[in-house]
Amino acid sequence: MRLLLDQDVYLATIQFLRGLNHDVVLAAEIGKAEADDVELLRIAQEQERVFVTRDSDFGNLVFVNRLGSGVLYLRVLPSSMDAVHQELQRVLARYAEAELRQAFVVVEAGKHRFRRLPRQP
Repeated sequence: MRLLLDQDVYLATIQFLRGLNHDVVLAAEIGKAEADDVELLRIAQEQERVFVTRDSDFGNLVFVNRLGSGVLYLRVLPSSMDAVHQELQRVLARYAEAELRQAFVVVEAGKHRFRRLPRQP
């Protein structure tokens, strides 16, 4: 799976995803550590990547403003990391990459919520 990770994603999550052999690119690796949220979504869409973040603001951008690509929103704290990683692994196995690029998925310990993005105008 092709993923673009926001600067707020924990190092342990980066290592976890790379350990599962996903194609992981960090915003910082492409010189976009300071990019605004709209630009990050645009890059994810252009590169056909699913955007991964811990920032809840992306829900507003993709549903209200209809911007960008699919988002995996991780509701994770250090104390819940293992459980969130297990659920994240289930999400990545259950849904095709094309489905995830058209969805906003909230991933929490032991559960997730999958919502399709509104169609672009």
